[in-house]
Amino acid sequence: MDNEKLTYKDAGVDTKEGERAVVLMKEHVKKTFNPNVLTGLGSFGSLFRLPCEGMKEPVLVAGTDGVGTKLKIAFLTDRHDTVGQDCVAMCVNDVLCQGATPLFFLDYIATGKVTAEKIADIVKGVADGCVLGQCALVGGETAEMPDFYGADEYDMAGFCVGLVDREKMIDGSKIEEGNVVIGIPSSGIHSNGYSLVRKVFFDRLKLDVKDYVEELGETVGEALLRPTKIYTKAVLAVLNKMDVNGIIHITGGGFYENIPRIIPEGLGVEIDYGTWTVPPVFNFIQKAANIELEDMCSTFNMGVGLMMIVPADKVEECMGYLKEAGEAPTVIGRIVKGNGVTVNA
Repeated sequence: MDNEKLTYKDAGVDTKEGERAVVLMKEHVKKTFNPNVLTGLGSFGSLFRLPCEGMKEPVLVAGTDGVGTKLKIAFLTDRHDTVGQDCVAMCVNDVLCQGATPLFFLDYIATGKVTAEKIADIVKGVADGCVLGQCALVGGETAEMPDFYGADEYDMAGFCVGLVDREKMIDGSKIEEGNVVIGIPSSGIHSNGYSLVRKVFFDRLKLDVKDYVEELGETVGEALLRPTKIYTKAVLAVLNKMDVNGIIHITGGGFYENIPRIIPEGLGVEIDYGTWTVPPVFNFIQKAANIELEDMCSTFNMGVGLMMIVPADKVEECMGYLKEAGEAPTVIGRIVKGNGVTVNA
């Protein structure tokens, strides 16, 4: 019998390194705090005061998501300070679709080996995302799981809670025939479709993340790692001034799966492809892999990360508020009688 003493570190878990990671991330987390945060980093549970003043019937809106295989691009580039924003965006943008104001966010990071600097970089991205999302990063968890993940691998997920007055909730029930669809630009691929993206760039084209691609005007790594856009500023700029009938976050499933989620029965949506600027990365992928437009629109956002549905007589007002918030919105479609989504090429 082997009587050699074993420690937790011998088993692959370095609690001291985990503690060092917490120290390094504190400066990033603190910048997301606001007066509603009642606990600091490290408490067993995070306390947050609900700002319900002026609301008749406050409703909490929750969303959770991850980053998916886009993380593999972070591994290949060895850059880890942007994917945290992706994680925040995927959750915050969903919460915004219900008309809610994001309140706070929590993250979960699982890795084969904790390296304090890498974890701090990841959390920096989360904190940056929370600043853009106008929500507080009130807590999280870093799990060191040797033999489950590779030493250089990690996965992450997040959880966001927002707040809305029930009478102000957006669920699509007010959408009517003749309403107009306004598209708000994405920053690129965002965080969906990366299993296909990786096959195109790395398997078919044999490119490296460091390779410069003329058609993209940047390296592969730069194009694929660009963080998901967070729409809090734009959405709240509109909702603080007017009502909208629907908001759609274009994530996994593209146009064909996300748009119908809020469209009432008996109504359909016509989208006029080409009424917005399609980022070069989508045209590059489509051409390189000979992908039909329908398949592209069912996989990617194609340059439209968020859609707003408003009455026809409210289009200019809505567009004005979006432009004031720094966006470049365009009218991209309309609500019609029928079912499903039609993309007019």
